[in-house]
Amino acid sequence: MRATDTGTGSGHAVVIGGGIAGLAAAHRLLASGTAARVTLLEASDRLGGKLRAGEIAGVRVDLGAESMLARRPEAVALARETGLADRLQPPATATAALWTRGALRPMPKGHVMGVPGDAFALAGVLSEEGLRRIEEDRGLPPTEVGDDVAVGAYVAARLGREVVDRLVEPLLGGVYAGDAYRISMRSAVPQLFAAARTHTSLTEGVRDIQARAAHHQQTGPVFMGIDGGIGQLPLAVADAVRARGGEIRTGTAVTGLRRTPQGWQVVTGEETIDAEAVVVAVPAYAAAALLGVEAPAAAAELATVEYASMALTTLAYRRDEIDLPEGSGFLVPPVDGHTIKASTFASRKWGWIDRQDPGLLVLRTSVGRYGETKILERDDAELVEVSRHDLREATGLTATPVATTVTRWHDGLPQYPVGHHARVARIREHVSRLPGLVVCGAAYDGVGIPACVASADAAVGQLAGDLTGVQELTRNPVQSLHGGGGE
Repeated sequence: MRATDTGTGSGHAVVIGGGIAGLAAAHRLLASGTAARVTLLEASDRLGGKLRAGEIAGVRVDLGAESMLARRPEAVALARETGLADRLQPPATATAALWTRGALRPMPKGHVMGVPGDAFALAGVLSEEGLRRIEEDRGLPPTEVGDDVAVGAYVAARLGREVVDRLVEPLLGGVYAGDAYRISMRSAVPQLFAAARTHTSLTEGVRDIQARAAHHQQTGPVFMGIDGGIGQLPLAVADAVRARGGEIRTGTAVTGLRRTPQGWQVVTGEETIDAEAVVVAVPAYAAAALLGVEAPAAAAELATVEYASMALTTLAYRRDEIDLPEGSGFLVPPVDGHTIKASTFASRKWGWIDRQDPGLLVLRTSVGRYGETKILERDDAELVEVSRHDLREATGLTATPVATTVTRWHDGLPQYPVGHHARVARIREHVSRLPGLVVCGAAYDGVGIPACVASADAAVGQLAGDLTGVQELTRNPVQSLHGGGGE
């Protein structure tokens, strides 16, 4: 019988990593009864990873991710399960813009990650030549996608580079901080990849995606926030883990993993912890270091995952000193040569920020894409000036902020190049040969909060059988260590 069937669980599970994936895994292990005891170890002094609550000028704000996709159920469900149901809030406005070709232009509608169903959807953003190029898609011969293809390369072949450079790039960059001409379509925009494999015309494929979405009547907000910030989510999950008897230790770096006849030993700087199961929920480079001895092939694959770094600048202004355009903010195509890649008018977007101090207006800007390192070498004061310069150029904002803060996310976002899905499959295949060991997090099936939670849920689901199996295998230690095809 699976551990989840009994509701009582068996064994001790150690979760390595206190980001949202690790916390979700710990919560699921306890809530499902998969493990009798759970210990979560986090190397830094705080929980939450890229979800981080903070404040500026006395107002609570997010200093990391600020929203979660609501059309996927996993993150919203986790928030509800951990006591945040009455604090879930959609954006007050979802009207955004593009700062492109010298002006702020309304964000087009009727597209899938920047790919339109027809040229009309991008009127005002693209040149007349760019719009005409989209219309050529219907008459072009099929474009081979094979097992995977770069989003930018495929879309440019079908619709022209202007669509990619002016719209696909800033939208994908907002999620992955990556290069559209390198990012895997299969991994990053799977619905487009599926359309590309079944339709000769890309615009026809997009219209089919839109028709199916309309048929399923997808309603409600696309994104959701939390009163007090998305940074409240990991804290609520941690409280729920502790309430169920789980132990959480911060400032505890794991330096090694060893297989034993009974399962695993987790080595920290101060002790060795015995466990029947281990969830590795850390970035790919850290996972590679931990798995180097027991799963060298998996570690070698993990070591190839590249990351992008970025920085967020948060600025607070007196509301009566500024006059911003309408909307929740804007995205910036890299092709236009500006430094910032986006700005969010946070007080406009989130009612909970606005209500704290109606006389204050909080803005955020972000810098940093894959391969950009020079901009992040600048000190905080320089990043603030860069943000103020670009905000002045885009919106006419000349006022002096009353407070600023810069948050740096070094190696914050894993990159999903062409072939990423195959690499993830190989990693999981290698890890699956080691009973009681699973991996999860942003490096695998998506960088968004719902994807990270889903990754944790899937990992725990796999462990449900492993924990029972490990208990049986301890009766035959030789088989436990050498009979499962381990590396």
